[in-house]
Amino acid sequence: MKKNIGNTDRLLRVIVATVFAALYFTDTITGTFGTVLLVLAVAFVVTSLVKSCPLYSLMDINTG
Repeated sequence: MKKNIGNTDRLLRVIVATVFAALYFTDTITGTFGTVLLVLAVAFVVTSLVKSCPLYSLMDINTG
């Protein structure tokens, strides 16, 4: 898998994932929307760790 996420992008993804998780676990956002945000947060963290985003590949974006 080709790496297409740079360090700044990775940092922003982790920050956004942390905010989403905090909103979910403090019951600020609940229900289906909260669950969707939590799944998105997990996706952000995973893509940050592997330094590759499938959506970026489809759109031919490279921030790295």
